[in-house]
Amino acid sequence: MANAWQQPSLLTALSPETPADLPDRLLIIDTETTGLDPDRHHCLEVGAILFSVPQRSVLTQLSFLLPVRSNPARAVNGIDPRATQEPHPWQQSLYLLEAMASAAHVAVAHNASFDKRWFGLGQLPQFNLPWLCSMDDIFWPKSLGLRPRPSLRDLALAHSIPVWAAHRALTDCTYLAQVFERCNDLEILLKDALEPRQLYRALVSYVDRQLAKEHGFRWNDPVKGAWTRRLSERQITSLEFPFQIDIMAS
Repeated sequence: MANAWQQPSLLTALSPETPADLPDRLLIIDTETTGLDPDRHHCLEVGAILFSVPQRSVLTQLSFLLPVRSNPARAVNGIDPRATQEPHPWQQSLYLLEAMASAAHVAVAHNASFDKRWFGLGQLPQFNLPWLCSMDDIFWPKSLGLRPRPSLRDLALAHSIPVWAAHRALTDCTYLAQVFERCNDLEILLKDALEPRQLYRALVSYVDRQLAKEHGFRWNDPVKGAWTRRLSERQITSLEFPFQIDIMAS
């Protein structure tokens, strides 16, 4: 018998309601960690939601702690390391997480460049999924009044979603799922977000640096001494200043 959780083909497993070039199931992911460096710190909490795009619905949700001895980031996430050491079925939760990933087409995180670094390390599995960042890759409608690269808090409030807590994994996943539930144009946002991107450098003077910042370009990240951002060919048409493809793009 075939494995019921075998990774579906992006083109053959999409539902009839979704255009063939779009994912119809998203794995919304968030992590809480003991620090910022995967080489020195550890992931101590994972939240995940399997979300149906055509149905605008949560299909499965999961949250669990991973045992750690200490948590230098406790002031941020509020997780007592002693709680992570309590008896609980975290190993079984890892199996369910892999099953959820095998049913999804794309992994989504609000800061994907951070969250994806922890998978494939320690106990966490490596996902064979493309990653999409809801902060960097999705260009949210200007009518929401959001700045480029909005915080998850601001994104939730712009969609009239109350923010009652922060920096716990499943809570942050829930905020993003509720944002997606309210997006009538979610398919269009995802299609645009999944377009191929290249790293562009803003050719702005020190005086005009605010222009780059207002368009979501970041200073010194990832190129030292430059304002850069990864954009699609369609997205660069909205830029109001000179730019060029950065030769350090990877």
